[in-house]
Amino acid sequence: MSAQTPAQAELASLLVDTLNLEDVSAADIDPGAPLFGDGLGLDSIDALELALAISKTYGFQLRSDNEDNRRIFGSLAALSEHIEQNRTV
Repeated sequence: MSAQTPAQAELASLLVDTLNLEDVSAADIDPGAPLFGDGLGLDSIDALELALAISKTYGFQLRSDNEDNRRIFGSLAALSEHIEQNRTV
């Protein structure tokens, strides 16, 4: 597991808090591991909740019709990078 950057650690905390992941510590989320399926095990409802939290926290919307969503939500590192490129707050 690679170390989280400060931005990834902040996002990991948001992810754990938003989705009430009781058995997961934010620090234990591998930045390169998949968030969905075999990785962290998130599902489409989790993606919607996370997108809403990201919108409120970082000031931009993740659109459900974005064809890059699989890549964007692929891992903590990919999602964090997308947020850093698009955040307004």
